[in-house]
Amino acid sequence: MQTIVRVGVDLAKNVLQVHAVDAQGRMVTNRAIQRSKFLAWCAQLPAGCLVAMEACGGAHHWCRAWMHA
Repeated sequence: MQTIVRVGVDLAKNVLQVHAVDAQGRMVTNRAIQRSKFLAWCAQLPAGCLVAMEACGGAHHWCRAWMHA
């Protein structure tokens, strides 16, 4: 199985699009995730994985939620 090292997140109201790559930059997954399942999905990412999202109010919300989960 490929190890995810970077994730790009496109924020939206109900569904978030995530694009994850391995250390060689090969796509591991590119899928839509419901907001209600996003934190649980992030909790399964390997330690040290970089998660990048647009700088907006929604990104700040998810960062706070992730840090307190």
